[in-house]
Amino acid sequence: MWSVSPYRALCCHHCASQKAACCSSARPCVGPGDVANRGERLWGACLENCSSHSSMDFSTARLAILNVAKGVRAGDVPRLLHWMKTTSDFDEFTFNNKDVIIRSIAEDLRHSLPAGAMLNSEHLALQKLHEQTTPTVHIDAFLYDDDCIDTLCERGEMSRNYCLTCGSHRTAPLEFISHSFSLMEVKFLYQHVLPDLTGKVVVDVGSRLGAVLFGGYFYSSASQIYGVEMNTEFCQLQEAIVEKYQLFDRIKVLNADICTQASLLKNADVVIMNNVFEYFLDRSEQARCWKFISENVRKKGSLLVTVPSLEKSLSELQVDIPLNKWVEAMPLHYDVFLEDADTEALEEICLYKIL
Repeated sequence: MWSVSPYRALCCHHCASQKAACCSSARPCVGPGDVANRGERLWGACLENCSSHSSMDFSTARLAILNVAKGVRAGDVPRLLHWMKTTSDFDEFTFNNKDVIIRSIAEDLRHSLPAGAMLNSEHLALQKLHEQTTPTVHIDAFLYDDDCIDTLCERGEMSRNYCLTCGSHRTAPLEFISHSFSLMEVKFLYQHVLPDLTGKVVVDVGSRLGAVLFGGYFYSSASQIYGVEMNTEFCQLQEAIVEKYQLFDRIKVLNADICTQASLLKNADVVIMNNVFEYFLDRSEQARCWKFISENVRKKGSLLVTVPSLEKSLSELQVDIPLNKWVEAMPLHYDVFLEDADTEALEEICLYKIL
């Protein structure tokens, strides 16, 4: 399915309705009279020349495309439709649109949460945050990239440093932690860590704000993506995004304890766990959850993604899980990801195959 960047389609609508050039660019737009002669070239020319116009909503963009199509000579319609279905000319717009939509989702969520993106109902997580030996701030990496943090710092709404001696100029960097993947980590996960997910079922344990769910929707072909989240408020936020962006054909949010979801785990092809228990459960509860997961994530050949590693997550828990009989660690090539990203964060992502 192809899509057109809304930032580039407005001029096409004007060309189709006014039969005139409407761009100020060096090369004028193509009118509908030219469509009969040039067929599929209309789309590329119009899209290329219209990048300066304002964005349109879906209904307006759809009308613009239909208006252009109506100007095509009847004999050329089959050829144009075939080209639209098979061309790679729209790949650039489709790829960019995925990032645009994900960032739009993050912006919507930012407006629904306090700056720290933590809720008052997260009692244990807040307590553990305050118990850190170094002053630590929770910044949700999915909602706030470095540019967002810089903007907040410039506004005086956030600082990257804390004062070593109150009132002095002696400062040290604050520790930032996140309970969500950043956009770059999500893209790395689906584009480089995991294989083709066509027809597969993905389960995100502790889906929080839905970064893994939304990333799976736009960056993978997984048939079903389940988010299991205990916090009702976070579930409501995720469901609001699913509704607004019409993602319910592949995403389902479950407000539940993962230990009630044995059937879901047994049938999952991919299970993802990002810092899921440490800050939210005491150690006995963590041990209980890990034991349950190890007993139910048993589909041979299925994949388990964890941050941090299983060894690190289980090292301080009194739980007997023989990893060598359950999983096989799979090598990852972190240097293949060419986009600007935090390499240390990527190296925390671990992949295991279920034996």
